[in-house]
Amino acid sequence: MSDTDYGVSLADILAARERIAGIARRTPLKPSEALSRRLEKQVWLKMETMQDTGSFKIRGAANKILSLDEYERKRGVVTASSGNHGKSVAYLARKLGLRAVICMTDLVPEAKVAAIRSLGAEVVIHGSDQDEATERAHELAGKDGLTFIPAFDDPPVIAGQGTIGLEILDDCPEVETLVVPVSGGGLMSGVARAARAIKPDIRLIGVSTTAGAAMVESIRAGRIVGVEEKPSLADALPGPIPPDNRYTFAICRDLVDYILQVTEEQIAGAMVHALEHEKLVLEGGGAAGIALLLDRRAEAFGNTVAAICTGDNLAADKLVGLYRDVE
Repeated sequence: MSDTDYGVSLADILAARERIAGIARRTPLKPSEALSRRLEKQVWLKMETMQDTGSFKIRGAANKILSLDEYERKRGVVTASSGNHGKSVAYLARKLGLRAVICMTDLVPEAKVAAIRSLGAEVVIHGSDQDEATERAHELAGKDGLTFIPAFDDPPVIAGQGTIGLEILDDCPEVETLVVPVSGGGLMSGVARAARAIKPDIRLIGVSTTAGAAMVESIRAGRIVGVEEKPSLADALPGPIPPDNRYTFAICRDLVDYILQVTEEQIAGAMVHALEHEKLVLEGGGAAGIALLLDRRAEAFGNTVAAICTGDNLAADKLVGLYRDVE
């Protein structure tokens, strides 16, 4: 496929970097001494937990909302989210003085719901999977005249997430492998477009859960397939991809080397490892890359690896409980 077919070019990602400067932070690429020793490689962690919203999603949300014209913004915004995207949209809306409505499923942890409400957004709980929440968001967009902000399958959103790839390659041009959590594929699509444009031979490894991994199942089938969204420690990763997907499926199918899956036990172990050895609080999806690096499959990842730690939005009592269980 051509750049036009993919919908997002390197130029779009470079423009996104300029547009979101001052809202999304340029986050550190942290060396991991513990993982480097364990794997006998140089391992870096991209610290998206240091965004004001606690996750990488602020990049895509900011690029999308700042790309809207004045009329579209003044109408207010609505989205569907498992947590971090919704929090980022709510954050931007408060910053810009906009109305924000966030539709969420009944599987989203209460801590994430409360964080969004605390930013002044209206929260609508609807359905048990992202498709149902998204349908409700579109209904509200039509009813109330709100502007819908996609969570992942949208060129400005993908371009915003792709700025992470620019930063990693700026800070560590010798990196051989990028490990990127994959749900709907917005993050991986942006990083893949940036990284392949700058360093075509780089290895791109996705990581997802073992249940409800829509992108994994869809790539295996060669088409978008339905999956059942199940509760997971990595609550940002499971869930369906809408059948009208235009961008992320094709990009992940064509540009990503492969997507590997990790179990709930591996995710829990990675969250505890992050706390003990990296001094980091990571939510399940944010620790998925570390879970894969702790697995023997990471032996084939080359000598220099960077994993994106996508978010830290986790209730403290859940982390304490995991720590006790794993210990």
